[in-house]
Amino acid sequence: MSRQSQADPRAVDAVLTASRCMVAVATRSLGAVAAETTMAQYRALVVLAARGPQRLVDLAGTLDVAPSTAGRMCGRLARKGFIRRHRARCDRRAVLVSVTPAGRHVVDEGTRQCRTLIGDIMARLSVPAQRTAAEALRAFADAAVEAPDRPGPEAMPAYGAFVPRPRTPVQSGKPVRSGKPVQPVPSVRDSVKERS
Repeated sequence: MSRQSQADPRAVDAVLTASRCMVAVATRSLGAVAAETTMAQYRALVVLAARGPQRLVDLAGTLDVAPSTAGRMCGRLARKGFIRRHRARCDRRAVLVSVTPAGRHVVDEGTRQCRTLIGDIMARLSVPAQRTAAEALRAFADAAVEAPDRPGPEAMPAYGAFVPRPRTPVQSGKPVRSGKPVQPVPSVRDSVKERS
């Protein structure tokens, strides 16, 4: 992709609307689990389920939060029985966190529900429109991976958008906060209305 190509504002608006729909789907996919986990905690479970045991500092980097924030989050998840802390076999000084069977069940249930919700939305489209949407989303995901210093997608649809890939130490640095206010997330129905 050429560095000189410019984003079409209408395309950006369309993707922004679609991303709001996906966030709403991800939130709804938590269903009954939402009473037990926040979206941030669920995201940590998805990362651990996808990548296996992680050092707390690595998990914090992946989630783009401070290690102390990740530590508090993991403490809450451990009390709920969704993760466990244990010593690494190769380095007994290192403490790892990993998802428990109960935590994996939460991720699997969220993924199942998310697939159902996305399937319901996709079923409203014609078959050619479904293929076009799938191709466009694949291209978007590929472009996100290639963007420098940006997280790329993992194949974990349960979170709704993507789970960032680990960054190299040179790219990591300190988490950057934009300071921009968070916009309210519309429901899937509201997002579909915006499009029409």
